[in-house]
Amino acid sequence: MNALRVPIARAALTVLALVLLLALLGGRIAPADPLAQDTAHILAGPSAEHLLGTDYLGRDVLSRLLAGTGLSVLAAVEAVALAALLGVVPGLLSVRFGPARSWLALRAVDSLMTLPFTLFAIAAVGLLGNGLHQAMLALGVLLAPLFFRVTRAAALGLDRAQYVEAAELMGASRSWILRVHIWRKVLPTVAVTTAHALATGLLTVSSLTFLGIGVQPPAPTWGGMLASDLGFLAQQPWAPVPPAVLIMLTVGALNLLADALTDSDRTGAAPAAARTRRVGGRRAAPGVPFAPGAPPAPGVSTAPDRKEQDHVPHPA
Repeated sequence: MNALRVPIARAALTVLALVLLLALLGGRIAPADPLAQDTAHILAGPSAEHLLGTDYLGRDVLSRLLAGTGLSVLAAVEAVALAALLGVVPGLLSVRFGPARSWLALRAVDSLMTLPFTLFAIAAVGLLGNGLHQAMLALGVLLAPLFFRVTRAAALGLDRAQYVEAAELMGASRSWILRVHIWRKVLPTVAVTTAHALATGLLTVSSLTFLGIGVQPPAPTWGGMLASDLGFLAQQPWAPVPPAVLIMLTVGALNLLADALTDSDRTGAAPAAARTRRVGGRRAAPGVPFAPGAPPAPGVSTAPDRKEQDHVPHPA
């Protein structure tokens, strides 16, 4: 992948790999029980026993930060996975909708996109109960229109390509065309959208847990730790820094990765289109082997190059 050659993309992937590792193993590598209270060391500063100090109940901040990474990150992944499932597949299938059904689908998507994430999640939690899965269900429904529109826009341009029309004329089924010709070219666009959606989902999860929605105390989350630390700024003015830094680093790395994927997709298209081989006056498609005497690929020009025509000697 061209994006891996960019130093910023590699740095972003390194940060995301570390965050994912903390999300999977944070509770196991925590130096102490994240729920254990030590009333003798309330609001204690950093020490050898508590590297990041303790909170207002004497709980180890580092342990709560590590244990809360899993809930915060995996909740955002759950919401984005649901949004991709609800948006990508209908977006691919919508390229074959008629004008009436396309208009109805787009209007429904536009209606969902006007709803604010946080307020809709609060309403869903009020109806379905205060749980993390209920909040992520609401967030996934609101992120699905983004995947639907992006996938539909990318698939519409590919659906009118000459090689797709040639495959249809040769009897290829619609599902085969979607899997082989369209989905592979839509996938980079979906990857960029997923990175941006993960950043949005993580910020929304942090906002909801900051408000006490989705996860009930004493379960640790980045947003919940940030909210509890703000009440004791006079005693520990630096306390909100660790969860805030983790949120900013993760969201920033996701946005940088999305930008790198976008740039690599744009810059990689031009060299791929320019890589043509001329054999015997014919132009071969990029990456397609050309055998003398074989029929050319669909859409490939078989006319001699203009420069070659200029150098052909005319009969006297």
